[in-house]
Amino acid sequence: MKKILNILLGVLLLITFALVGYAMVAGGDQAAISLNLVWGYILFAVAIAAAIGCAVYGMAKNPAGIKGTILSLVLIIVVVGVSYFYAAGHTVNIVDLQNNGVFGHDETVITETSILVTYIAFAAAFVTAIVTEIWGALK
Repeated sequence: MKKILNILLGVLLLITFALVGYAMVAGGDQAAISLNLVWGYILFAVAIAAAIGCAVYGMAKNPAGIKGTILSLVLIIVVVGVSYFYAAGHTVNIVDLQNNGVFGHDETVITETSILVTYIAFAAAFVTAIVTEIWGALK
C-alpha cells in the first residue's frame, strides 16, 4: 500500500511540475493559468476528501480519538472565525486594475481572512515541527 501511495504522490508531483512548466513556457497565457488553477482546485478537493475520510476512518477504528478530532475542528472554526472578524473590522484597499478602482469590502474581507488563516497555519506547522524535534531530542 505504501508503495502505491508513493507512486501516486510521484505522479501528482510530475503533473504539477508539468503544469507549472507549461505556464512558465506559455508566458502567463490565460489558458495555462486557468489550467493550473483548476489543477490546484482538484488537489485541494482531494486533500479535503482525504482528510475527512481519514478522520472518519480513524474515529470508526478508535472511538476514543473522537475527542481530539472534535477539539481540532473547534480550533479550526475558532481560527477562521477570529480571522474573519479581524478582517471585517477594518478596510483594506485592493486595487482592481480591470475596472480602475478598488475591490469592495466583501471581497477584501474574504481575501484577508484567507491570508490570515494561511499565515496561522504556516506558523502552527513551523512551531509544531520545532517543538516535535526538541521533544524528540530530549527523549
